[in-house]
Amino acid sequence: MQKVALVTGAARGIGLATAQLFLEQGWRVAMLDRDVPALDSACAGLEGARAFYCDVSEPAEVETAVAEVLAHFGRIDALVNNAGVADFGPIAETDFKRWRNVMAVNLDGVFLMSQACLDALKETQGAIVNIASISGLRASTLRVAYGTSKAAVIQLTKQQAAELGEDGIRCNCVCPGPVRTKLAMAVHSQEIIDAYHDAIPLNRYGSEREIAEVIVFLCSDKASYVTGQVVAADGGFESTGVGLPALRR
Repeated sequence: MQKVALVTGAARGIGLATAQLFLEQGWRVAMLDRDVPALDSACAGLEGARAFYCDVSEPAEVETAVAEVLAHFGRIDALVNNAGVADFGPIAETDFKRWRNVMAVNLDGVFLMSQACLDALKETQGAIVNIASISGLRASTLRVAYGTSKAAVIQLTKQQAAELGEDGIRCNCVCPGPVRTKLAMAVHSQEIIDAYHDAIPLNRYGSEREIAEVIVFLCSDKASYVTGQVVAADGGFESTGVGLPALRR
């Protein structure tokens, strides 16, 4: 029987690239997003995929969506918690409403989706891959809510791995570095792009497909003895600390 992956935040970016790669590798895919028009457009023409509308920060919507996925596909072999929001700003300007919005989607959503899928994943001895960020591994300005939410996702992944391993469920976390998405290219000035290139040992942004390759691998049988791990798919950005590119040669 074909395996089934459930991917949240699947309407665009890394989520869409991941859904497409799962399909290429013979999986069926439940694509979840709260942006109905974008999800419909992304899912159109993808054989083996189906769209499900869900705000992962809303418990009732999560329960309904997971029930619909199981009713349609009959199983869940992998859950990719990719849905997230990026709200950057100074600490002084991050009011509680902005803080809670980021936490609700980036952290609560991962918790709610994982919990809702537990019984199904126990049946298949499946995998959870949570998408955090290098902002959860290293601090930087303007990311008090975003970076904190992603650091919490990393710890949540470790908690999941420690507890769910006895049920045969593997739980890992992918921390993307700068990725050449349409959104990033729209808001990153040339100065920012140059600074990132200088700080990244591979001297470039990653692609959505490159992040998807890591995610799909961690969900596959090829990673059958890998759990509780945090993988920075970032061109070496996190490993270099302050960087000092001028001293590399």
